[in-house]
Amino acid sequence: MSVEAIMHTEFPEGYAVFIGADGKMIMTPRSLEHSSTIRSMQIDTLALGRHAKVTSDVYIDFPADENSAPDLAILREDSQRVGKRYSFEDVLLIAEVVSVSSARKDYDDCTAKYGRYGIPVYLVVDPYAGEVVVHTQSTGTGYIAAHTHKYGTGKLPIELADGRTFTLDLDELPRPEPETGAR
Repeated sequence: MSVEAIMHTEFPEGYAVFIGADGKMIMTPRSLEHSSTIRSMQIDTLALGRHAKVTSDVYIDFPADENSAPDLAILREDSQRVGKRYSFEDVLLIAEVVSVSSARKDYDDCTAKYGRYGIPVYLVVDPYAGEVVVHTQSTGTGYIAAHTHKYGTGKLPIELADGRTFTLDLDELPRPEPETGAR
């Protein structure tokens, strides 16, 4: 698709559109719950240090597979970009926030993919179910261990492969607000 065509395209309301250097276009729905949840997790990462390598919606290279731009990724402190991207080998933790349209991808497809690439910790953060699934012990097809933690149950310490601890505050993760009448 040419730049001219993109400039004149009307994308659906509520979607973020990303165009990668490889020309692939990704459209992802955005909601208040989605962005507030990412923001809450970003605040929790500040305990790792103001300059800790934490990304949101930034492409990470997964060779022989589609690259990903996870909602949140915590990287090794010594990681170096190759060109404009980090490698999957630099990743200590990935978190994906479930949206209505991404549930299958986040729970199934990403679990298999991130496990296959040896991502040490994969979080599925689901504001609609009010839970976080922590996947650990990656295998060639996914993860051996999956532990579910309900929102509102305190602080969840998550050990990172480099010895640091990321603490996710389950009391602070936002829940969807009930919809009211249209304005």
